Amino acid sequence: MAERNYTRQLATIISIDAVGFSRLMGIDDERALAAFEERRDIITGSCGAFGGRTFGVAGDSIMAEFGNPIEALRAAFDFQDRIMALNASAADEMRMPFRAGINTGDVIVREGRLYGDDVNIAARLQEFAPHDGLAISETTWHHVKDKTAAVFTDLGEFMLKNIALPVRVLIAGRGGNGAAMAAPLVASPTAPAHDRLAPKGPPAIAVLPFHGNGSEPDVGYMADGIAEDIIYGLSNTRWLSVIAKGSSFQFRDDQLGTRLIGNALGARYIVGGTLARHSGQIRLNASLTDSSNGRLVWSQRFDRDLIDIFSLRDQIGSEIVSILDKEVDRAEQVRTFQVPWESLETWQLVRRGRWHMNRRTRKDTEIALEFFEKAYQEDPNSSAVLNELAWWYFWRAWLRFGDSDDLAKVEEFARQSLLMDSLDARPHAYLGAADIMRGQPASAAEHLAEAIHINPSFAFARSAMGSARLLLGDAAGAISFFLDTERLSPFDLYRFHNLGELAAAYCFVEDWPAAIAVADRSLNLSPGYFYARFLKIGALMRSGRLEEAERERAILATRHPDFSEQRIRWIPFVDPAKNNFLIANFGQAKSIA
Repeated sequence: MAERNYTRQLATIISIDAVGFSRLMGIDDERALAAFEERRDIITGSCGAFGGRTFGVAGDSIMAEFGNPIEALRAAFDFQDRIMALNASAADEMRMPFRAGINTGDVIVREGRLYGDDVNIAARLQEFAPHDGLAISETTWHHVKDKTAAVFTDLGEFMLKNIALPVRVLIAGRGGNGAAMAAPLVASPTAPAHDRLAPKGPPAIAVLPFHGNGSEPDVGYMADGIAEDIIYGLSNTRWLSVIAKGSSFQFRDDQLGTRLIGNALGARYIVGGTLARHSGQIRLNASLTDSSNGRLVWSQRFDRDLIDIFSLRDQIGSEIVSILDKEVDRAEQVRTFQVPWESLETWQLVRRGRWHMNRRTRKDTEIALEFFEKAYQEDPNSSAVLNELAWWYFWRAWLRFGDSDDLAKVEEFARQSLLMDSLDARPHAYLGAADIMRGQPASAAEHLAEAIHINPSFAFARSAMGSARLLLGDAAGAISFFLDTERLSPFDLYRFHNLGELAAAYCFVEDWPAAIAVADRSLNLSPGYFYARFLKIGALMRSGRLEEAERERAILATRHPDFSEQRIRWIPFVDPAKNNFLIANFGQAKSIA
């Protein structure tokens, strides 16, 4: 039997890595190497001062061994503080932060080198640490938790590469330095990150506190206020699970990255942003990231004049809520194609149905109904399913110029949805839309007012309210609702309809240039939308642009050979004179044909 030439012992291992070393080597390899060696000497000195030794230097990585976990933690904080001070005096492009991972466990010692899973775990933990930060295992945490002023953020359990069992990861921060990302350790362990079953139901979204750039104190207050407004607004969409402010606002320092923050909060989507103020204006940069893969889903810049802080907060917050609702919905529709059809959950069936619905072809609309009906069979009491069925029948009723059987279905499903969730804005809006098509705009306005009260960011409800006002004869009052819809949902799939209604409102206030311009925008989105072209023809005639009106009339006749004035008389204006007004404008074009 061969003589054993190694020993086993309990040790605490620090794995240390230079962040961005390859990038710096590409800029100036000699300066980068000199900077690394200077910082390596600091690390070696700190480890030695606290009773440790370095070993296994390879490239830009360093390993260190300690007998005492507390001394390992103190050494890591010491060399990171000294390196941060050194980086502060270096040129921005040559700063070299170091991150570290600490694990305590059984190791094999041979000829001064250490081997074993617990050494490998330390190396994997280092990948979780932020720049100038420190990640530790739960094993190390048990040794240091009551013997140090450090604060810890629990990220949960992860399956690490080539490690058989899950490892619980925590971020260690210096106590007393205002480490904002510190959070108390959760008592019960979570499931392994890569083996965990996906939670039932829709994904969760977390809104992190927005960063205020600038010295003015009100910028920070406003940044927090906008983030709070977004949390409140998203919760009103009802289909999304929204992480509470008390949890998401613990992550003011986003150095952990969206993937780790998402795992810690149990959120698939992370919203973040920055706010800056300059010369009477503010600039907000907002973004939405998929934490499961780190992919940026959406980002946008908002520039506004700073007049009334509170109204500005409401305006920007509601815009972002409306956009996020649609962007997450779109991302989840795509995600359903990664799941076998027979494995789709109820809410995923709804998202798949919405994907087909948004294609707006006859075949896709039929397929969408199949998905919605399948979801209904799975869960007949789901308000999300009931709302989609209400919307599907409303859409068909609109195509059929107010089919009474379809409108009855809309009302049936919407009222069932309200029984399930009375604080959902969608069924109120669908009841209002059905009343519009029945020629009951006053009743519709009541339903729509309730929908807007529940969810001020609901663009469809605002557009429908504009239509109700238009039918009641209040064209001037309707315009603001249509413009709100444009602001809240500038890329809406059904925007062509909102623009068509806005064009009609401009016709009634006899703002012919605006009517023509808006009708053009509607037709750019949907060239086959007869109502926008009809309105444009009348507006061109009233503007004296006869040749253009005749060209548009010829296009209408080609695209819609079955068009008749009866389509316009079907529109349920309370005052029939409104129908006659629009028809008279169009009639002038017919008279010159």
